[in-house]
Amino acid sequence: MTFALFAELPVLEQRISRVTLGDFPTPVASLAALAKELRASSSDAWVKRDDVSSPIYGGNKVRTLELLFGQARAFGHTRVLATGAFGSNHAFACALHAPRARLRPEALLFPQPASLAAWSNLRALTTSGARLYALPHWSALPLAMAWLGRGPDAPYVMVPGGATPLGALGYVSAGLELGHQIAAHVLPSPRRVVLAVGSTCTSAGLLVGMALAAFLGRGFTPATLPTLTSVRVTPWPITSRFRILSLAVRTSRLLHRLSAGVLPLFERAALSSRLEIDGSYLGPGYGESSEGGDEAEAIWQTAGLPALDGTYSAKAAARVVAELRSRQPGPILFWSTKSSAALPAPCSAPASTPEPMVAWLKRAERMLPARRA
Repeated sequence: MTFALFAELPVLEQRISRVTLGDFPTPVASLAALAKELRASSSDAWVKRDDVSSPIYGGNKVRTLELLFGQARAFGHTRVLATGAFGSNHAFACALHAPRARLRPEALLFPQPASLAAWSNLRALTTSGARLYALPHWSALPLAMAWLGRGPDAPYVMVPGGATPLGALGYVSAGLELGHQIAAHVLPSPRRVVLAVGSTCTSAGLLVGMALAAFLGRGFTPATLPTLTSVRVTPWPITSRFRILSLAVRTSRLLHRLSAGVLPLFERAALSSRLEIDGSYLGPGYGESSEGGDEAEAIWQTAGLPALDGTYSAKAAARVVAELRSRQPGPILFWSTKSSAALPAPCSAPASTPEPMVAWLKRAERMLPARRA
């Protein structure tokens, strides 16, 4: 269970609190079946399986929560509060993993468009034992976070997706981890890394992590650094270039300070040159499926690959499909960020579930058959 950032600079382990939640490094696998389905070169498509980062509940949130839970415990908190939409992967991951870190999970959530993934997540979250708070609209989130974060026994409050410089360090380590796998010839150096961008934490951390791997000579060089293509699942301005790069720069500054200047500062211009943001598969918006994502989901299934989530990972997978169809030379890597662990068996929401969540689940359940048809 290696944390690549600590392996590179062991002194950071004394300066950054972390709890172990995931199984790292996550594996890399060929997408030869997908390439064959699209009549592309079988050596040009790969996947980084962060969907199996934990058998309990994997995905990209595990790396982020390791650092945030570590700080929560270091600050003396006994409770953690996740925030986001009703179907938040971050909130559900928090509910399942917080007890492993001896923390009590809570979640402050607002309504979102109905989707199978969101409905499944919220249904499971209501029976997870986490304390839940429902908001009428996303605009009420900042005030509610401030209110619940008051007082001596307040929970450790996390912003949506854990998108802070500390949270992003999990994906700085992931970028180094990928560099180590390339150096070990597990996969070729990709020309492009494709992933979904929602809260920006994963994209910002990977930008810095891959740049750091090149600086240290781990798999990449400055000349072979891939383009990071972040495919929007959340609209602008949440996924704006400015926000992603601002978080990446602040993450780089945090690392520079924690390493006492040993690790370099990466400036906005250098990071920006390796970042592409693709909004062409967003469709109607957050939590809504898109035509490109639906097609990618069907192709993935035909190729016998792990299932995609139509409102998140399928949109990023659509860009991978387009890349393979274009026959551009050089390998491409899909970063699988949605957990593939089975959700708990469905059961009725307990009486303590906030009524707005119960009502949303009932409405979503009625809508979903029509949407799937």
